[in-house]
Amino acid sequence: MRIPLFALILAFAPLPGAAQSLANQLFGGHPMPSLQQPEAIGSYAKGCAAGLVRLPETGPTWQAMRLSRNRNWGHPDAIAYVQDLSRKAVQIGWRGLYIGDISQPRGGPMTSGHASHQIGLDIDIWMLPPSRLNLSVAERESLSSISVRTEDQRSINSNWTARHHEVMKQAALDPRVDRIFVAAAVKLEMCRTATRGDTAWLQKIRPAVGHNYHFHVRLKCPRGDRHCITQTPTVAELSNGGNGCDDTLQWWVTDFLNPPRRERTEPAAPRSRHPREFTMSDLPAQCQQVLASN
Repeated sequence: MRIPLFALILAFAPLPGAAQSLANQLFGGHPMPSLQQPEAIGSYAKGCAAGLVRLPETGPTWQAMRLSRNRNWGHPDAIAYVQDLSRKAVQIGWRGLYIGDISQPRGGPMTSGHASHQIGLDIDIWMLPPSRLNLSVAERESLSSISVRTEDQRSINSNWTARHHEVMKQAALDPRVDRIFVAAAVKLEMCRTATRGDTAWLQKIRPAVGHNYHFHVRLKCPRGDRHCITQTPTVAELSNGGNGCDDTLQWWVTDFLNPPRRERTEPAAPRSRHPREFTMSDLPAQCQQVLASN
């Protein structure tokens, strides 16, 4: 029996978005990375990653936390960065670093939590200074980090120390770093003691919602990763060439916490889709090969 051409077209046409498999379920289902050359693909909140490597669960100056999530995978640049920064943390006076989420084994949208962390270049580092680096797997699931911000979000609390400041300064000084997200209160405190010589690294410290239990390091696209999309605007553009301790920072404790009343005639902004709603058609085409690779 001859099958009509239109039926063949329908059979192999992409399904409507709602009927397609969600990308976060496809990427979240892979326990191991792709056997490809390491590459960050797409943007931090819409992409995937090939050939990621695992941060060892325990090292001489770090421990990976929440191992049940299987998110201690990253681009080789990210894994090297974590190890380098953890050694600097020891020099500063901490025992090392507790490392939160980096990425899933093949990156991509996550099954829960983050909108970003999709290309193996985002790293969450706990605000809790390690008390020891021999935590059991169970302890790493139950232990919580500490908040360094007051409940009203306007200032740091007594958990914040000069060593937190120095660890983040060293984190930002690394040329591999694009920007670091912190609670606005943390940025405000760092600005309080800023000098002119701090501009180059302090402009990388960016206020963001939350981020009082950890700071979020975002690395630049690695050289040669031609499908990696650099974030814009740059931190220099966001801070007008300064350190970011300007009126744009004050917004976080004015309009953000006490938003001005909106006129009823002003239309509400359309809701943007969360990455957990993405299908494969939303991601770069190269992500198909990342999923298909052994």
